[in-house]
Amino acid sequence: MNAARKTAKTARKPARKAQAVARKITRTARTAIPRGISPEEWKVRCDLAACYQLTDLYGMSDLTGTHISARVPGPEHHFLLNPYGWLFDEITASSLIKVDVKGNVIWGPKDKLNFAGFVIHSAIHMAVPELICVMHSHTVANAAVGMHKSGLQPLSQKAMLIQHFLRYHDYEGAADNLQERARIVANMGTEGRCMILRNHGALTVGRSIGEAFSWMYTLEMACKQQVAGLTGTEGDITELSAELVGHVREQGRAGLSPGGHSERGFEWPALVRKLERDRGTSYKT
Repeated sequence: MNAARKTAKTARKPARKAQAVARKITRTARTAIPRGISPEEWKVRCDLAACYQLTDLYGMSDLTGTHISARVPGPEHHFLLNPYGWLFDEITASSLIKVDVKGNVIWGPKDKLNFAGFVIHSAIHMAVPELICVMHSHTVANAAVGMHKSGLQPLSQKAMLIQHFLRYHDYEGAADNLQERARIVANMGTEGRCMILRNHGALTVGRSIGEAFSWMYTLEMACKQQVAGLTGTEGDITELSAELVGHVREQGRAGLSPGGHSERGFEWPALVRKLERDRGTSYKT
């Protein structure tokens, strides 16, 4: 009898352990979302925090100097930004601040808004509501390409594929002038998704956070390839015919556009899986 009771007790242990884990998960799920944040906003926060972490993971961060924003679902026209002074690998869902289109901080520390980030990002969020995410970076490669009058040249496949979506914006100094917003929007146009900010860096936009990240990664790779390919190779570059460049440009327009076979952003679930393998899930906190 004692042996039977012992066996039954032992058999119940895994079940009790599983129940305890389930209760813990349920409690965590109930308390994970801070007060005042909807589940829909929390999903955007988690994706945006993942984007910050991935930008750092892929070597495109610049200490505290750049920004990624995302529109909050709802009619209020609010968007999320990183708190000024935080490194990208520190960003979590709950650390992001929420601002309105006038630059008022709606949620989070009011002294952590970087006004330059607000100017650049609010330009797009105000003008084109369907563009959910705006990414801004200054890497060695995209700043170097932005220094050249010729910009991103059609010398590599990546550069040619994004030519249809690539735009330019002339440098006007540190972004503290609200009047610059209209010029950023005008230069991006209706089909622009990548922008070289001359003598400064780069900007990408997307209908999702994953799409904006994908455009930035593709642009960054194209810039890196150009910088590497042109270093110490004067007169030794294979230039392609205008006909071939136009053909690849059209391939990119068809393939990378919404509904195309390589529509930007389709890699996002895989990127999040990589992030969680490499850095865990703390970005969701």
